[in-house]
Amino acid sequence: MQTKPQTRYSDPELAEFRALIVGKLAEANKQLAFYVDQLTEQTDSDDGKKNELDDGTHTSVVEELQNQANRQRKLIQHLEYALIRVDNKAYGICRATGLLIAKERLRLVPHATLSIAAKKSH
Repeated sequence: MQTKPQTRYSDPELAEFRALIVGKLAEANKQLAFYVDQLTEQTDSDDGKKNELDDGTHTSVVEELQNQANRQRKLIQHLEYALIRVDNKAYGICRATGLLIAKERLRLVPHATLSIAAKKSH
């Protein structure tokens, strides 16, 4: 008797992934808040009190903080989309092949939408 290949993760598996994503989302939001606070401190130091860093270094620090904050925002967006896919029971399905993405990959990169094989071929 041939078993039919699994086309989606079960509800308990999706609940496990949801918990993982929610945890990663909380962590990402906390990190974003840190970067925003650091940016605020850097910008506030421009107004009035003299920053201890020279202008070039200060600009470089601000740009790096902005880049890190933007990366966090992008990660948060990807994680939020992953939660939507969990709710729609479409989570973990490779958008290129239609097959399930390995659990190990999803545990490492919970917002992944491509299997390793599909990612390598792109």
